[in-house]
Amino acid sequence: MDIRHVLVLMLENRSFDCMLGRLYPGRADFDGLRGDETNLLHAPGQQAQPIQVWSDPTLTATSLTIPDPDPGELFVDINAQLRGLTDSGQPRSDPPNMSGFVDNYMRQKATNPLPDRYAIMHYFTPEQVPVISQLARAFGVSDRWHASAPCQTWPNRFFVHTGTAGGYVNNSPTHFPYKMKTVFECLAEQGQSWKVYFHDVPQSATLAGLWPSAPTHFREFETEFSRDAAAGTLPAYSFIEPRYFADPVLNRLPNDEHPPHNVAYGEALIATVYNAVRGGPGWGQTLLVVTYDEHGGCYDHVVPPAATPPDELRSDGFDFGTYGVRVPAIIVSPHVRPGSVIRPAGDRRFDHTSIIATLRALFGIGPLTKRDAAAPSLLDALDDRVSNDGPPSITAPAVPPAPSQVARAAGKPLNDLQRSLSTAAVQLPTFGADIATHIQRLTAAVDVAPVHDTVAGAAADIVAHMKAFLGKV
Repeated sequence: MDIRHVLVLMLENRSFDCMLGRLYPGRADFDGLRGDETNLLHAPGQQAQPIQVWSDPTLTATSLTIPDPDPGELFVDINAQLRGLTDSGQPRSDPPNMSGFVDNYMRQKATNPLPDRYAIMHYFTPEQVPVISQLARAFGVSDRWHASAPCQTWPNRFFVHTGTAGGYVNNSPTHFPYKMKTVFECLAEQGQSWKVYFHDVPQSATLAGLWPSAPTHFREFETEFSRDAAAGTLPAYSFIEPRYFADPVLNRLPNDEHPPHNVAYGEALIATVYNAVRGGPGWGQTLLVVTYDEHGGCYDHVVPPAATPPDELRSDGFDFGTYGVRVPAIIVSPHVRPGSVIRPAGDRRFDHTSIIATLRALFGIGPLTKRDAAAPSLLDALDDRVSNDGPPSITAPAVPPAPSQVARAAGKPLNDLQRSLSTAAVQLPTFGADIATHIQRLTAAVDVAPVHDTVAGAAADIVAHMKAFLGKV
């Protein structure tokens, strides 16, 4: 198979059912939503109330941010979502049945206004998320792709880069330095090129093995990605990270789709990536994967199966022998038949380490952990007899936000991911620093999170740290 450019765009915190559950209603080989799935809401002194999946028929800035407020996504939250409560309101200890999403959502820290019990069961129709839906239909979608573990963002993003979470189930507390070997380093050892294209701060920069080469390999998405695609100079492997913070200076809202961020801006990012690679000279040898790190608390009806533990690292007491909740995944290439529903052979599942497995198959690198060694590759989904150019381009529905919208978003408190990324930026070495000495210092230090009251304050601090990290001061 002549694939020379693999690109991965990883967005944030949406389940498969939330984004693509109604892509192919009634199709026998597609495990989507029927439309009658429910969770029970248990309230003290009341009969349990069924809450059914639903979709808002309107298409407004409000409906595109459901669920709001942000659902629970800690390891303990996810296990509650998977297992649910008994009729008496006690946590269940038997195998997962995907019954606890509503109960867990309604038991989060009190907010003003209070969370809507129906929000966590909301899904988008294909018409409401036309970019990802059009690409899924024009190329392929996988309904057998799970987050690598029932964990938060950082552990799952570590899996895509290293094949393991290092034993950690949550973003925080942080455990710098993260010294797991990365697929980027393996590619470099084989003489293959790579880049991380980022917007504000790349979570992948938390991996200490990437620090020595960061100035040449971490590149700004908005200034360099489309240019590289048009010039045919994309590397063998491109990993694309979205914008996690509102930016009043550039008048940008987050495009990561992390609830309650507006999914239209993530749609625009998907379209930008597709249009750039589709219009570039490397299109014929391209594989583009668009997926999400984890489900972020959003409902999905498929029980995660057992998975191969990656290693013996179990700092938080979990063996990583179970996949996380299903996440959206579309596979785009001229070698994918239109309308494909892509599944591994037998009862296997794709997870984020399938990306590592695909890179291994293409570029001759060895496995990083037992998990990626066992992971199915995406190459079986490709057929070099197929020539599918798909749409020449896609127009995204998102419109530039008003400055007042950006100002409101920038004035909000940080979500958990933003707090962890703010902490990460402080730990990065400055350009020209002795990396070994910096790693030694972090090993002996206690991480101290920077104090910021708002997204805007953290974002400004991150800009300064990223410039110092990449030598752009």
